[in-house]
Formats: sequence, C-alpha cells, structure tokens
Amino acid sequence: MRAEQIDLAREFSQRHADEALDLLRSLARIPAPSHHEERRASFVCRWMKDNGMAGAYIDDATNVICPISDDGDGDLVVFAAHTDVVFPDTDALPLREEGGRLYAPGVGDDTANLVAVMMAGRHLAQNRQLLPKDMGMLIVANSCEEGLGNLKGTRALFERYGARIRRFYSFDLYLPGVVSTAVGSHRWRISVKTQGGHSFMDFGRPNAVERLCALVQALYGMDLPEEMPTTVNVGSIEGGTSVNVIASQASCLFEYRSLSDEVLRDLRSQMEGVVGRFRTDGVEVTVEEVGIRPASSGSRSRELDLMTEASCDVIRSVTGEEPYAYAASTDANIPLSRGICANTIGAVRGALAHTRDEWIEASSLQDGLAVVLGTMLVQVDL
Repeated sequence: MRAEQIDLAREFSQRHADEALDLLRSLARIPAPSHHEERRASFVCRWMKDNGMAGAYIDDATNVICPISDDGDGDLVVFAAHTDVVFPDTDALPLREEGGRLYAPGVGDDTANLVAVMMAGRHLAQNRQLLPKDMGMLIVANSCEEGLGNLKGTRALFERYGARIRRFYSFDLYLPGVVSTAVGSHRWRISVKTQGGHSFMDFGRPNAVERLCALVQALYGMDLPEEMPTTVNVGSIEGGTSVNVIASQASCLFEYRSLSDEVLRDLRSQMEGVVGRFRTDGVEVTVEEVGIRPASSGSRSRELDLMTEASCDVIRSVTGEEPYAYAASTDANIPLSRGICANTIGAVRGALAHTRDEWIEASSLQDGLAVVLGTMLVQVDL
C-alpha cells in the first residue's frame, strides 16, 4: 500500500465532504425503480458533463457510462454503483435528517455509494496523470441491480465492452464489507389456475390459493445441501377474488440461492418435480422465469485474492477497521461468473436497507469518498 495514495484520498475526502452531502441530498430524492431509472440517470449524466466528464453518455440499458483515458481498444477497469432502488415510487422520495443521519429509501443501497463514485471519478477525470498508462477506466452508474432488474445494466455493460474489462469494482451497501464471492439465484413466478366457483355450492372444487399454499410448503421441503449455504424463499403471494369465492387463480414469486451453479441446477430440477406433482385434473400450474443471477465460476484465482487484499487494505488504512469478507448477490455476479476479478465494496455506514427507514451516518460519507478514491488509485499498482 502506497501511503501517499491514501493520504491523497483522505485529503480529497476532507475537502469535498460537504459537497458530497449536498449532492446526496439532491440525488436521494429522485425516484429510480428498477427498469425506470431515467430521471436519476439523466441527473447523473448531466452532473458528469457539467463537471468536466465530457464523455459521459446514457446507453440503451439506462446505464450512465463515462470513459476516462479509453483508447477504444485496450484493457479497462470499471468503477460502478447502481442507480435503482427497490421501491416503485415515481414521486420524489422522502428525505429527512436527524441525529447526524440521513434517512431515505435507497440512501445507502445505493445512492451514497453512487455519490462517492461520481465525485472520485470526477477527480480522476481532472487529474489523468494519476491513471495507469496502459489501462482505461469506466465510471458507471448502472441500472437494474435490485430485485427483478436481474442485473440488466451490468449485463449490458459486458455485452458492449466484453473481454476488455480486466477488473470490476462495484460500490454497494456498508463499510467495512467486501464481497468477492457471488451468490447465484434463480427466480420464478409460479401460477396456479382452477375453475373456481361458489364457496358453499361448489365446495370441493380445487382452490387455487389452497393448492399454491400446499405447493409452497412442498418447495420449502426441497433437499438443500448441508455443506453449501443455500436458501429458498417465497417473497410474495397473491390471488383469489373474495371470501366467498373458491379461488380460480393464485401466484407467487419464488427464488433459491446458492454459491454453486451446480446446486442451483439441482434445485431447478427439484422445483420442476414439485410443480409436476401439483399438475392434476382441474389444476393448471405454470412456471415463468423472472431472473437468473449466476454464481462465481470455478476456483478463485490468485489475481482475485490480490485484488481483494488490496481493497481490504484501503478500508483498513482509511477507517482503522478490520474489513470483513462475505458472499452476496451484487453487480459483481456478472464478472465473477465469467472469471473476471471483481469486488463489491461498502462505502458508507448505515442500516435497514430495503426498508423505508433506511439510513446512513452523514459523517461516514467522508470515509466513503476516501475508500472509493483510494481504491481507484491503488488499483493502478495491481
């Protein structure tokens, strides 16, 4: 670790902490449901262009991409944070400040991280002598990381730039965490249809809600490997008409997660077997794929270990805290599944992600700026 790089990052973060908070106050209010990030993407792209990042553009997947020192042919390193939030709001998101905290849906996941990426990216765009001579950089505000966004933005990024991307950093969630192992998932909408009828006169006919509930119970009984962290979940369920109607339709959203694509394939086979058993006379069951997130590919490389060690060193040097490594499902799933070195790094302190009471410590954004810029500077030596 070069001490001067961390000193530069610390000095930058101290100088720009107030500006970062002001930017966060503006950005956090802009609604950005997955697949509908247009307003936030427009704000980010305009900010970049107004701040000397002239090459910024919005692609067909609503990613905002700013190439820096990209010759159009050489290797690239990506620094990204996602624009979308889990909530469907189309009106301005509520933001309040209290007790040194900023509260807003998505403020830590991932708006504050995005602010840090934008500002650190601006610094490097204005100080290109700090960049490696043999590698370009992409500053990315990507779409569709959350839920049924299915990592659309990052997939599109790799479709465009492909094998040119040598390393990928996403900034997401909280200090002092580092992700270098991808949790894969398969997500499905399972629907049950029956004839339905009157709750009294037609009693005995198959009820779609009851059949779906029984099917869900069977899904939770699938055989999960003891040696591999693996989960199943039904995240929503809906259906029926009224209390006196035998339900003719019901559906749920179902997912299973694992660190292994082999396990995911086995769970898919088990799920299909469960569904098949519930297809009987008068009961139609359909399954629709709504999202596939790949797990990490193969064994870990020494290059990935070195990259992760460097990320941890930056966090340790900036915060004095010991980083913790964990597996998660993030934008890094796409490069990790392709054998490309990738980390997801938390850059603020906060809690209650995916709730309307989500918050971050306002003062932690200063550390976040230093971690993001420090990571950008240190990767030059990898």
